[in-house]
Amino acid sequence: MNPEQFRKEAQTLQDTIVENRRYLHTHPETGFDLKETLPYVKHELMKMGYEPKECGKAGLVALAGGKRPGKVFLIRGDMDALPIKEEADVEFSSENGNMHACGHDMHTAMMLGAARLLKAHEDEIEGTIKLMFQPAEEIFEGSHDMIEAGLLENPKVDVALMIHVMAGMPFPAGTVIVSAPGVSAPAADYFEIKVQGKGCHGSMPNNGIDPLNAAAHILIGLQEIHARELAMSEQAVLTIGTMHAGSAANAIPDMAVMGGSIRTYDEETRTFMKQRMTEIAEGTAKAFRAEAEVTFGSGCPTLVNDKDLSKCAEQYVKELLGSHQAFSVAELNAMGGSQGTSKSAGSEDFAYVSQEVPSIMLALAAGQPEKGYRYPQHHPMVKFDEAALTDGAAVYAYTAMRWLEEHK
Repeated sequence: MNPEQFRKEAQTLQDTIVENRRYLHTHPETGFDLKETLPYVKHELMKMGYEPKECGKAGLVALAGGKRPGKVFLIRGDMDALPIKEEADVEFSSENGNMHACGHDMHTAMMLGAARLLKAHEDEIEGTIKLMFQPAEEIFEGSHDMIEAGLLENPKVDVALMIHVMAGMPFPAGTVIVSAPGVSAPAADYFEIKVQGKGCHGSMPNNGIDPLNAAAHILIGLQEIHARELAMSEQAVLTIGTMHAGSAANAIPDMAVMGGSIRTYDEETRTFMKQRMTEIAEGTAKAFRAEAEVTFGSGCPTLVNDKDLSKCAEQYVKELLGSHQAFSVAELNAMGGSQGTSKSAGSEDFAYVSQEVPSIMLALAAGQPEKGYRYPQHHPMVKFDEAALTDGAAVYAYTAMRWLEEHK
């Protein structure tokens, strides 16, 4: 397989991939509620000759290859958007109150581009490539739901790869950064703390139990975990993002509710944080005569990159794009004189796949600040450079085919 020719072939698909991306961008949907997105992706795959199967609540799986014996390589693209009103200056902006502010429209379009490349080279695939179109990544539920529905079986997946576009990166569009072995994305847990007090008139606080006072002390007390109970090497972030209580300025409310999230890089720290949060919230509330209940909702584990797959992915991407457009984390550190890692602060529910099979995460630069792509992911004005689309599609397909070729 000639990498230069393969890349040129991908570049001929630019208009089609952009068309797919812009349709998805103007029709963003959230969570599992992909009433327009799912049929669109399914129809596009069927036009190529695939037989996509629904998987879980709103996922799709399609198979490429299978004509030759071999292993199974999974590639993942997520389809969901965020409940953010778009403010980006683009001709194809969303008008339904949601927004592809994390670039999942780019991922899905690149996956459709990869599907076209794989169909054209299907007779050359040494095994099977499983295409995973995933919902509900933003709420950390889609990957787990698809795994529960049999994603990794029939045929059984051997390794997996995901790509994530990155806005505001100081690299030309299409540059790929291969994650180092080990954890590259933290575990995440959303939580809610309900503080039950006793409402009363604001002029007579002695007749009630103020849940806001207790909640305020709980908020401050939770910061003590990071400041005094974690070692310097135990990285974690605890954020209280919402606090709601009451509706009248002259009344003490009956209940206060706080919501937030925690991020941790290992499971022991994750378990410890959740335990101490519960103990501090309950104990502090009791000290102020109130009661607190802590509940943990959706979340995901750490994303772990496989050592051998990381090495292979770096080799294949450099074959395809050249050493000037593909880098390992170690190379970036050397160029910048730093000793960092590929750890990011944002969590990723592909982590569930990485806990089951050897996996790798690639970052794809999709917008330089000096070219007008200044805003970060999840910002209402974020934009992504469509020049990255064909390289992303080629990386998906080429990496999978090359790994299968070398691991017969």
